Amino acid sequence: MRRSSGRHHLADGAVVLLAAVLAVGIWHGFWVAAFGVVVALLARQPALVVGLCLVAAALGSWSGVRAWQQVVPRQLGHFVGWAQLVGDPTPFGSGLRATVEIEGERFDAWLYGSSRRKLADRQGGEYVWVEGRRTDLTGVARRAQVRHVVGRLDVAVVGDVVAGSAMARASNRVRTNLRRAAEATMEGDDAALFTGLVIGDDARQPRWLVDDFRASGLSHLTAVSGQNVAFVLAAALPLLRRLRPWWRWAATVGLIGWFMAITRFEPSVLRAGVMAILAATAYVRGRQAHPLRLLGLAVIALLLVDPLLVWSVGFWLSVGATAGVCAVAPWLHARLPGPAWLRLPVAVTLGAQLGVALPSMLVFHRLPVMSLPANLAAVPVAGVVMLYGLPAGLLASALPPAAQPLVMLPARLGTRWVATVARVAAAAEPSPGWAAAWWLLGLVCLVAWLRHRSRATAGDVPI
Repeated sequence: MRRSSGRHHLADGAVVLLAAVLAVGIWHGFWVAAFGVVVALLARQPALVVGLCLVAAALGSWSGVRAWQQVVPRQLGHFVGWAQLVGDPTPFGSGLRATVEIEGERFDAWLYGSSRRKLADRQGGEYVWVEGRRTDLTGVARRAQVRHVVGRLDVAVVGDVVAGSAMARASNRVRTNLRRAAEATMEGDDAALFTGLVIGDDARQPRWLVDDFRASGLSHLTAVSGQNVAFVLAAALPLLRRLRPWWRWAATVGLIGWFMAITRFEPSVLRAGVMAILAATAYVRGRQAHPLRLLGLAVIALLLVDPLLVWSVGFWLSVGATAGVCAVAPWLHARLPGPAWLRLPVAVTLGAQLGVALPSMLVFHRLPVMSLPANLAAVPVAGVVMLYGLPAGLLASALPPAAQPLVMLPARLGTRWVATVARVAAAAEPSPGWAAAWWLLGLVCLVAWLRHRSRATAGDVPI
């Protein structure tokens, strides 16, 4: 028998406020973050919350300064020895960008010619023997520093490559099997999209495909999120539900950690994974935590571990979309007209788009008009690919070549559908100026309609 949800020491709104104060403290310093104390006082929050806001502002300011101090290189100059690949090498123009870790510091290396060919098919966690020179970052250094990169490695020689840790070997084996299954049964671009949908592996996606997904508002599908984590847990549910509560919790946390390792601990999957772990912990303790509370706690935990996530666009797109789905979607679902089967996906899509509106406009300078119909058409099918693709890809890689196309057929058809939706929506997307006008017109119409419906409903209430 489950216990009641119980009472929390801090209200859900207070947790969200603390997360916001911590983030602003890291980003802009103590005095700007201290505005959260004013908000807490105006909202008549308890003295505990006001005090914690002060602590969060101070802690955030100190963490932000310290984080930037840690991305200054400690040692530069000539280097010969083993370097560990951080993530998979990524095509970059005619070359290859590889991030390596040397003596606890990360460096970006741009490889061409024979060096490029040697590392083109290597994966994160492996060790490579290199000779080169470590130098300071040039150009837009902050983009690299957000990834904890402290400098550049000018590679002269690339030697042997050896496998990494047991965890790296296990995750690389899964990624390799999925790639092989996809490449054996799909066209090259579809195979790259398939691995992007299932595990966020977008290193081999062509530029036109990336542009189509960005222009159509579907780029979130190739960034691993809570949906992917939920599908992995759903696939494992028949086994997990057979375990005792705390063993189930341990297995769930282990499965989430395994999936996060496969997806290279990207900011979006970090947010989703930590939220899922917190939800599993609340469940096993007999509590029911609101998703916004879990989101606030996840943001606090992640920013305390890695303050540089404050400058990660992917992190804030993930947080914004989740906040929109949790806070705005239920409100819209209760007010939109039409049948429930249509209102729910429309409300979720609108909520997510409103959640990412600000970072999308600030970074990409646009909010796609076609994102609503494109998401309604693509997301359900992409969900099937995410749920079916991981076990099917691993199964197909273990089967004879003749049997692989049949196993991968649903994933191949689903992937092709998602790619087609992105291409059509991107082609139909108006120019940025017209897009802003259409969004503004749509927002005005929605507000006017909601106000009219509210008045009509109030008029039906008997006096």
